Amino acid sequence: MNQGSTTQGALPLAGKHALVTGGSRGIGAACAQALLARGARVTLAGRDAGSLAAAEASLRVLSPPGADIAIQVLDVADEDSVRAGFAAAAGRFGRIDILVNNAGQAAAAPFGKTDAALWRRMLDVNLTGTFHCTQAALPAMLEAKWGRIVNVASTAGLTGYRYTAAYTAAKHGVVGLTRALALEVATKGVTVNAVCPGYTETDIVRDAVANIVAKTGRGEDEARAELAAGNPQKRLVQSGEVANAVAWLCLAESAAMNGQSIAVAGGEVM
Repeated sequence: MNQGSTTQGALPLAGKHALVTGGSRGIGAACAQALLARGARVTLAGRDAGSLAAAEASLRVLSPPGADIAIQVLDVADEDSVRAGFAAAAGRFGRIDILVNNAGQAAAAPFGKTDAALWRRMLDVNLTGTFHCTQAALPAMLEAKWGRIVNVASTAGLTGYRYTAAYTAAKHGVVGLTRALALEVATKGVTVNAVCPGYTETDIVRDAVANIVAKTGRGEDEARAELAAGNPQKRLVQSGEVANAVAWLCLAESAAMNGQSIAVAGGEVM
């Protein structure tokens, strides 16, 4: 097993193995970069092998020399896929010390037009996926008496947004899961926290902008400004800003942070 370069050995997460779901783009890729910069070995997990390979290539250019990066194809909504994928990742880099549950989907629809299929899809990926991945990673953390679980939720998990009932319910569920599990493991060396981004410059927001333009006829700039208006800073959050919060929660000196849901949203939620 490659333990990384001498330079990495002085970094705060050297020797730790982090697995990031939804790791091929956006917040997931930014989290991977932030963890690699702090010395962790990182497995990028997701459903699309091509996208994961492209992300791995990009991260190798941005990361310290000797950084350990691997990809793992899996579907967070499929328990068997998660368990097989996590076992393969652990066989490659050792037990998973840090789990970033970032994989997610967002879909907008009025409640009356939210059918059972959309409801199930939002819960399967955003909430049940977090459950499957956490169950797969937690036993080894408990055995080692050290672990960090960070769930990427949303400000939608802290407040309500119209036309996103299924997504908002799922993200509230992620926050609730975070709080409940944090209490269970509080004396076992494992912390469980959530990071709740506001509207962030990602594919999800680009899709939301396109949806607003298509349905209202507004221009793209006007649609983006509408999404940014809820942020007191009047801007979209950047993926790197979310990733820095995630990486900080993974540090040894952040051990007192447990069961928290940190909004990265410019003051939108206080």
